[in-house]
Amino acid sequence: MTTHTPQTPASPFGTTIEVPFDEAVNRVTEALKHEGFGVLTTIDVQATMKAKLHLDFERYTILGACNPDLAHRALELDHTVGALLPCNVVIHEAHEGQGSTQTRIDIADPIAMLGLINNPAMQALTQDARVRLQRVLASL
Repeated sequence: MTTHTPQTPASPFGTTIEVPFDEAVNRVTEALKHEGFGVLTTIDVQATMKAKLHLDFERYTILGACNPDLAHRALELDHTVGALLPCNVVIHEAHEGQGSTQTRIDIADPIAMLGLINNPAMQALTQDARVRLQRVLASL
Protein backbone atom coordinates (compact mmCIF):
# COMPACT_ATOMS: atom_id res chain seq x y z
CA MET A 1 0.00 0.00 0.00
CA THR A 2 1.30 3.42 -0.94
CA THR A 3 0.14 6.55 0.83
CA HIS A 4 0.75 10.10 -0.28
CA THR A 5 1.05 12.96 2.15
CA PRO A 6 -1.18 15.99 1.64
CA GLN A 7 0.93 18.99 0.80
CA THR A 8 1.07 22.59 1.76
CA PRO A 9 2.86 24.89 -0.69
CA ALA A 10 6.19 24.72 1.20
CA SER A 11 6.11 21.13 2.39
CA PRO A 12 7.96 18.16 1.00
CA PHE A 13 5.93 15.56 -0.82
CA GLY A 14 6.30 11.88 -0.20
CA THR A 15 5.01 8.38 0.12
CA THR A 16 5.29 5.34 2.34
CA ILE A 17 6.10 2.04 0.66
CA GLU A 18 5.97 -1.47 2.02
CA VAL A 19 9.55 -2.52 1.42
CA PRO A 20 12.58 -2.79 3.73
CA PHE A 21 14.84 0.23 4.07
CA ASP A 22 17.77 -1.00 1.91
CA GLU A 23 15.44 -1.98 -0.91
CA ALA A 24 13.74 1.42 -0.70
CA VAL A 25 17.11 3.21 -1.02
CA ASN A 26 17.92 1.13 -4.09
CA ARG A 27 14.49 1.70 -5.66
CA VAL A 28 14.65 5.46 -5.07
CA THR A 29 18.17 5.69 -6.51
CA GLU A 30 17.13 3.77 -9.64
CA ALA A 31 13.93 5.81 -10.06
CA LEU A 32 15.95 9.02 -9.77
CA LYS A 33 18.34 7.77 -12.48
CA HIS A 34 15.39 7.00 -14.73
CA GLU A 35 14.30 10.65 -14.42
CA GLY A 36 17.80 11.99 -15.13
CA PHE A 37 18.92 12.58 -11.53
CA GLY A 38 22.18 11.36 -10.08
CA VAL A 39 22.92 11.06 -6.38
CA LEU A 40 25.74 13.45 -5.52
CA THR A 41 25.69 12.96 -1.76
CA THR A 42 24.51 10.29 0.63
CA ILE A 43 24.24 11.20 4.30
CA ASP A 44 23.77 8.30 6.70
CA VAL A 45 22.10 10.16 9.56
CA GLN A 46 22.04 7.05 11.78
CA ALA A 47 25.82 6.61 11.51
CA THR A 48 26.44 10.33 11.98
CA MET A 49 24.32 10.47 15.14
CA LYS A 50 26.18 7.45 16.52
CA ALA A 51 29.64 8.78 15.65
CA LYS A 52 29.14 12.41 16.66
CA LEU A 53 26.62 12.22 19.51
CA HIS A 54 26.80 8.57 20.61
CA LEU A 55 23.05 8.30 20.06
CA ASP A 56 21.04 5.48 18.59
CA PHE A 57 18.82 6.64 15.76
CA GLU A 58 16.60 4.93 13.21
CA ARG A 59 17.87 4.16 9.71
CA TYR A 60 17.65 7.53 7.99
CA THR A 61 19.40 8.57 4.79
CA ILE A 62 19.43 11.87 2.95
CA LEU A 63 20.24 11.69 -0.76
CA GLY A 64 21.38 14.85 -2.55
CA ALA A 65 19.92 14.34 -6.03
CA CYS A 66 20.79 16.45 -9.04
CA ASN A 67 19.63 16.50 -12.62
CA PRO A 68 22.62 18.05 -14.42
CA ASP A 69 20.55 19.55 -17.25
CA LEU A 70 18.05 21.17 -14.90
CA ALA A 71 20.82 22.38 -12.56
CA HIS A 72 22.75 23.93 -15.44
CA ARG A 73 19.66 25.71 -16.74
CA ALA A 74 18.84 26.99 -13.23
CA LEU A 75 22.37 28.25 -12.65
CA GLU A 76 22.31 30.02 -16.01
CA LEU A 77 19.18 31.85 -14.88
CA ASP A 78 20.50 32.77 -11.43
CA HIS A 79 23.88 31.85 -9.97
CA THR A 80 22.58 32.16 -6.39
CA VAL A 81 20.34 29.12 -6.96
CA GLY A 82 23.36 26.94 -6.14
CA ALA A 83 22.68 27.62 -2.46
CA LEU A 84 19.38 25.73 -2.87
CA LEU A 85 20.76 22.70 -4.72
CA PRO A 86 20.74 19.69 -4.82
CA CYS A 87 17.23 18.31 -4.30
CA ASN A 88 17.09 16.45 -0.99
CA VAL A 89 15.41 13.07 -0.81
CA VAL A 90 14.87 11.65 2.68
CA ILE A 91 14.45 7.91 3.22
CA HIS A 92 13.73 6.55 6.69
CA GLU A 93 12.11 3.68 8.48
CA ALA A 94 8.39 4.23 8.89
CA HIS A 95 6.82 3.59 12.26
CA GLU A 96 3.40 2.43 11.13
CA GLY A 97 3.27 -0.63 13.38
CA GLN A 98 5.29 -3.38 14.98
CA GLY A 99 7.24 -5.56 12.63
CA SER A 100 6.63 -3.08 9.87
CA THR A 101 8.81 -3.17 6.78
CA GLN A 102 7.52 0.18 5.63
CA THR A 103 9.86 2.92 4.52
CA ARG A 104 9.02 6.60 4.15
CA ILE A 105 10.33 8.73 1.28
CA ASP A 106 10.02 12.53 1.30
CA ILE A 107 11.33 14.90 -1.36
CA ALA A 108 11.93 18.62 -0.99
CA ASP A 109 9.54 20.45 -3.31
CA PRO A 110 11.65 22.32 -5.89
CA ILE A 111 8.85 24.85 -6.39
CA ALA A 112 8.93 25.73 -2.71
CA MET A 113 12.74 25.70 -2.56
CA LEU A 114 13.30 27.85 -5.64
CA GLY A 115 10.14 29.89 -5.30
CA LEU A 116 12.30 32.50 -3.63
CA ILE A 117 13.58 33.44 -7.07
CA ASN A 118 10.97 35.51 -8.87
CA ASN A 119 11.66 34.57 -12.46
CA PRO A 120 9.08 33.00 -14.83
CA ALA A 121 11.74 30.85 -16.52
CA MET A 122 12.86 29.53 -13.12
CA GLN A 123 9.25 28.78 -12.21
CA ALA A 124 8.84 26.69 -15.38
CA LEU A 125 12.09 24.89 -14.62
CA THR A 126 11.04 24.06 -11.06
CA GLN A 127 7.71 22.77 -12.32
CA ASP A 128 9.61 20.42 -14.66
CA ALA A 129 11.78 19.21 -11.75
CA ARG A 130 8.72 18.70 -9.55
CA VAL A 131 6.93 16.61 -12.19
CA ARG A 132 10.02 14.42 -12.59
CA LEU A 133 10.33 13.94 -8.83
CA GLN A 134 6.62 13.14 -8.52
CA ARG A 135 7.14 10.46 -11.18
CA VAL A 136 9.96 9.05 -9.04
CA LEU A 137 7.51 8.62 -6.16
CA ALA A 138 4.79 7.22 -8.39
CA SER A 139 7.18 4.58 -9.75
CA LEU A 140 8.00 3.20 -6.32
